[in-house]
This record gives sequence, C-alpha cells and structure tokens, in this order.
Amino acid sequence: MKALAVHPGRPHSAHLAEIREPRVSDVPGGRGVLVRTLQVGVDATDAEINEALYGRAPEGDDYLVLGHEVFGRVEEVGPEVKNVQPGDYCTCTVRRPGPTLFDQIGRNDITSHDVYYERGINLRHGFMTERFVDDAEFIVKVPVGLKHLGVLAEPASVCAKAIEQAELAQQRLQIWEPKLAFVTGAGQIGLLTSLMLRLRGLEVYTLARTPEPGLREEILNGYGAHYISTRQTPMEELVKRVGRPDLIVEATGNSAVAFECMQHLNLNGALVWTSVTGGSRQLSGFPSDKVNLEWVLGNKLLLGSVNANRKHFARGLSDLSLGEVMFPGVTSKILTTPIDGYEQPELIMRELTENKSALKVYVNVSAE
Repeated sequence: MKALAVHPGRPHSAHLAEIREPRVSDVPGGRGVLVRTLQVGVDATDAEINEALYGRAPEGDDYLVLGHEVFGRVEEVGPEVKNVQPGDYCTCTVRRPGPTLFDQIGRNDITSHDVYYERGINLRHGFMTERFVDDAEFIVKVPVGLKHLGVLAEPASVCAKAIEQAELAQQRLQIWEPKLAFVTGAGQIGLLTSLMLRLRGLEVYTLARTPEPGLREEILNGYGAHYISTRQTPMEELVKRVGRPDLIVEATGNSAVAFECMQHLNLNGALVWTSVTGGSRQLSGFPSDKVNLEWVLGNKLLLGSVNANRKHFARGLSDLSLGEVMFPGVTSKILTTPIDGYEQPELIMRELTENKSALKVYVNVSAE
C-alpha cells in the first residue's frame, strides 16, 4: 500500500513509500477500527515537517507518513468496538498517550512528558494512506449531514480547544463575559475560530496582512465578523478605534505577532497562542518592562493550546454543525484547493507553500 511520507531531518524529502496493509487485529483487545481514508487535509505543519523544522519517525523506521487531518469511512471493527460501525463516517484524534497520569486518563493533549506522540507529526505515522487502523478510543464519528466538512474536523477541534481553555482558565475571575475578540491570522484556524467566537456572541475582528483579502473577507463577513488588514490598519490603531480585546486567539504562525498581541490585551483578558513556530527568530525592541508591568497589574493571562482530545473533536463538529445552520454554506468556502490523490508529493507541497490564494489544501484519497 502506498503512503505519502518524509525522511525527518532531511529537507524536501516528501515521497511515496510502500507500507503494509493495516488489519483490525493490529490493535489488541478487539478495539481495532479499520478506516478507508477519504480525504486528508494538509497545512503548515506538513510543510514545516517537509522542510525538516521538526518531526520524528517512529522507532525502527527512517520515514514518517504524513497527514494528521483525516476524514474517512469505517470498513471493519473489532468485537469490542461500540462507538462506530462499518459504514460510519469518522475522523481521528492526533495525539497518542505517553507515560504520564494525564495520558492515562485520556488527556494526552496535555501530557506532562517531554516526549509527545502525534500521528503524522512526531513518532507515529499519519493518515496519508489508502487505509489506516486505530484504537476505537481515538475514532470520532462524523454526522452524515456534515460529511462535506469532515476534513475540517481536526482544525475545528484545535479551535474548540483553544476557546475552551481560555474559558476554563478565566474561571479564576469568577465572572468573565468577554465582548470583544481579536483573531490574528485568516487561515483555516483563524477563520474557524472566528466562526466559533461569533457563535458565542462576541464581536470579532480577524487580523491578517493581506490588503485585498477577497474570499477571506467574504467568509468573515458571512460569519458577521470583520476583516482587518494590518498593513492598512496596524493592531495599535485598531485598538484605538474599537478598544482593547477581552480575548485574543493568535493563529498566524508568526512569533513576532504573538508577542505583539501581548501589548494590546484588555485588563483581565486572555491571550491564547495556537502557533507552532519552527525556527530561530528573536525579537528586538520589545517593550518587556511595560508589558510585564501591565500584565501583572492587569491580571492578564497567557496560555498555549496545542492539539485536542476526542471531547474537543466532538465540540468542534458541533460548532461546525451549528455554523451550517446559522451561516449556511459559508464554511464550505474554506475548502478551496482539492488535490486528487497523493501520488505527486511535489504538487501537494507546491500548492501548500506557493499558492497564496489557498485557504484549505486537501487531498481526495479515495471515493466513497
């Protein structure tokens, strides 16, 4: 069976690998679920792994199968599987348990171990194959009526978790009712986060550099959010116009923007970083004394949110469903760039890195 893989640590090594067919019995205890892959989304993480910025192969292999955003259909289940059955549409969580207590209670998304295991990213093979098998614990059912957005399940889970983590952490205040939110970045995470915050009743400003955003602005307007080009209106000017945001979700992948957000958060506010920045950029001219003073006196909160567990996948799917009711047809516009098959790795990476108009690049692996 073919798979799209890289040799971690070797830049631009995306290639087709030959791997064995998976079997339900690969998962012990009768909990195996065999899934036929329908679609796999690709994003900046895949590009950065291909650039050798991070990513490690599973022990004993010199290659890593890519793909962590999967949508598929169940073909076979083990005798102990109850949550899905053959014919169900599904997605799959990404992070796998390590040795800590958090991992053992199903919170592998917040493991306290230095080593983490993520399918298609680190030490576990991904989903860019014709079929894959996994434990039923990590399989999440996708409603039939949402199958047209199934490939967005994983990024939606990331957004749902980021918002949830802010809400949970802000219980420290006893009362926190955010009204104004900034989302930095207008890629898939920024757009889906904007949707979810609008569903929660916040006024949302989504910031990105492009002065003529076209489809991005159309999608945000469809959600009732506002697109702001920071080339035309820097964040500092926007704050003067609309006030300081109670919540900022940072999703640019740019560490300079992540730190800039710290200068504009409202009193008692929360800033969530979702960016994973591979590289060695360093900041100069950052007003650290001023920020330190304002953050302490203003009771401000900074938290990082990475990956998600099955609860967040379920919440993300729920938000996608509500979004279809509240803003029919808008979210589908994110799915801009389908690629038929993964037999041309160079094409996939080129669309991912060079196509500036692409919001969501995804691979149609097989037909239903």
